[in-house]
Amino acid sequence: MTGKSSIYTRAARWIAQLSGRPITFLLAVATVVVWMVSGPVFGFSDTWQLVINTGTTIVTFLMVFLIQNTQNRDTTAMQLKLDELIRATRGAHLSLLDLEELEERELAAFVRQYEELAALGRKQLERGRPDTGTPEVVSQTAPPEKSLSRPSKASAKGRTAPRAEKPEPAG
Repeated sequence: MTGKSSIYTRAARWIAQLSGRPITFLLAVATVVVWMVSGPVFGFSDTWQLVINTGTTIVTFLMVFLIQNTQNRDTTAMQLKLDELIRATRGAHLSLLDLEELEERELAAFVRQYEELAALGRKQLERGRPDTGTPEVVSQTAPPEKSLSRPSKASAKGRTAPRAEKPEPAG
């Protein structure tokens, strides 16, 4: 992209790349070894223990936010790529775009339907038939490909969940 990243984004990417390298792990191990070896010098005092506890706590605390930032960016990029594949695939249901925005029960209805399609495919294979095809996924309204008007019964996010009943098995 042509836009300039924020300082935080650039720093988060740089630190994430740096922290994932083997040399960084070896540096962390060396730090712990130096700390352990210095134990007798400091008489294994409370201050000696506090140094490693405080250091690891601070690093862990900061890494949680860094990892979450990196994970959020990666997840968003992957979702956009998958959305583009769905959008560009002829016959794909556009209503599957942004499924991650659905409520749990709405998402569970889609999962049930795809589990039923998988079971149907396995039955087809057991009968010696191919398990390929594009059976329809049942929804409360016509798929967006047929009607781009806003569905009458939609979730809070404007998405339509499939019906709870089982789809009719394809012959």
